[in-house]
Amino acid sequence: MADATPSGSGGPLHVAPPPPDGILTISGGVGGITVQLEELEAGAAKLDGLAGRLGAVESELFGAWQELGSYQNQPRSTGTAALIAVGEARDAVQKVRKELQRISGQVRSCRWDYEVAESTAHMQWMPGLSKPAVELQKHVDFWRTGFLNGDATESLLGNAVAVLPMIKPGVGLLIPSLRPGPVTVSREESMPIDLDATPAGLLERVRLIEERGSGYIEIIEVDTSGGRAYIVVVPGTQVNDADEGTNPFDLSGIVDGMGSNSEQVNAAVLQALRAAGAEPGADVVAVGYSQGGIHAMNLAADEDFLREYRMKYVLTAGSPVSRITPPPEVSTLHLEHRTDWVPGSDGLPNQDARNQVTVTVTDDLYVRGGEDAGLGPGHRLTGYEDAARLVGASKDPSLVQSTAVLGGVLGTGGAAVATRFSLSKPSPPTPRMDRRDPFSGQAQPGAK
Repeated sequence: MADATPSGSGGPLHVAPPPPDGILTISGGVGGITVQLEELEAGAAKLDGLAGRLGAVESELFGAWQELGSYQNQPRSTGTAALIAVGEARDAVQKVRKELQRISGQVRSCRWDYEVAESTAHMQWMPGLSKPAVELQKHVDFWRTGFLNGDATESLLGNAVAVLPMIKPGVGLLIPSLRPGPVTVSREESMPIDLDATPAGLLERVRLIEERGSGYIEIIEVDTSGGRAYIVVVPGTQVNDADEGTNPFDLSGIVDGMGSNSEQVNAAVLQALRAAGAEPGADVVAVGYSQGGIHAMNLAADEDFLREYRMKYVLTAGSPVSRITPPPEVSTLHLEHRTDWVPGSDGLPNQDARNQVTVTVTDDLYVRGGEDAGLGPGHRLTGYEDAARLVGASKDPSLVQSTAVLGGVLGTGGAAVATRFSLSKPSPPTPRMDRRDPFSGQAQPGAK
C-alpha cells in the first residue's frame, strides 16, 4: 500500500494482531484482525456516504456560483464579493470531499494488502514453508520435547484431514475397533457442587469426570437470574484395554468426531440433557478437552441440537477444531499450547472471527530422560487449567469480552447440581482369522 498519509492521520493505515499478553498469544474475538477489517470496511462505507453528501453540496454551490456570474459587473462589494465567496466555499467542500475519498481508498487498500499477505502466506504454507523464525521454533521445540509442535503438525498434515469423512467407511471396515457405534446412555449419580464458573473451573470439571472413570460425561444444572442453564462436560480420549472397545471416547470417538461430526456422541448428549431435566430452549455451555473439544464444537454446529437448545458458549483445550464453524451467536474460546501437536492435527489454524478466540500458550516446555510425557508436555490438562487461570486474569479485550459472555450465561457460579452419565457402545466384532495349512488346506489347530 502506498505510504501517502491523510492529513492528521499519523501514518499509513495498518491492521495488526493483539500484542502478546505475557505467555499468551491471542487471535480472534473483538480485538482480532477480522473484526478490525470489518470495522475498517464499515468506516470506509461511512466515509463514502459523507463524500457523496458533500458532492451534492458541491454541485449546489457550483450552480449558485454560475447563477451569480451575471452579477459580476455589479459593485465589488456585492456581486463580485458574493461570487468569490461562493467559489471559495465550493473549493473548500471539494477539498474535504477528496480527502474523505482518499482516506476511504486507503482503508480499502489496507484490507486488500492484508488479503494479499494472507494469500501469500497460504501459498507458502501449502508446501510446508514458513518464516525462518517459525521453522527454527519447530526444530527447537522438537529437540526440547521430542514432539512436533502445533505449527509443524499443521504443515505436515495440511489438507489431509479433509478427506477423513470419505475414508471413514474404509477405516471402520479394516480396523473394527475404530468403528463408531450407537451410544447407550445410563444415568449414574447426581450431587450438589460448588461451581467455579470460570474457564479454569470448567476445565477442573473435565479433570474430575475423567477421574470418575472411562466413558463418563457430566451435565451441570445452574440456577441463574435468567432461569436454568446447563453445562455439558466431555472428557478427552480414553484408551483402556479393560473397556474392550465399548468406550465411545476411545480412538473410535476421534473417527466419530472428525469423520461424522460426532453423530453418535451428540445424540447421547441430547439424551443426557433431557434426562437431566433440561427444558427445550435452555441455554447450554459445552466444555471439552482434546477429543472432547471436537464433540463440544460439533454439538454447537449440530442443527438437531440447536433446534432444541441454545448453545451459548464452547470452551475447548488442546482440541483440533479449526474445521468446525459454529453459528455467529455461539461464542467459543480455544486454549492451545505452542508445543502441543494435537490442536494442529486437523491441518489448519483456527479461524480469526468475532465469535471465536484462540489463546496459544508460548512458554518453553521440556521432556527429560525417562519421563513419561504422554502425548507431550504441552497437551497436559493441568497445563491448560493453568492457562485458563491466566485467561481469567487477562485484560486483553478479546478475552475480557469472551469471559464476560460466559459470565452472562452462567453468572458467578456457586451452588449447582452435577449429574453424571455413563456412555457405552457395542464391542467391535472380533476379526476372524482363517489359518489353513498351506499344503493340506486344512484348518490349523486353534484357528478361529
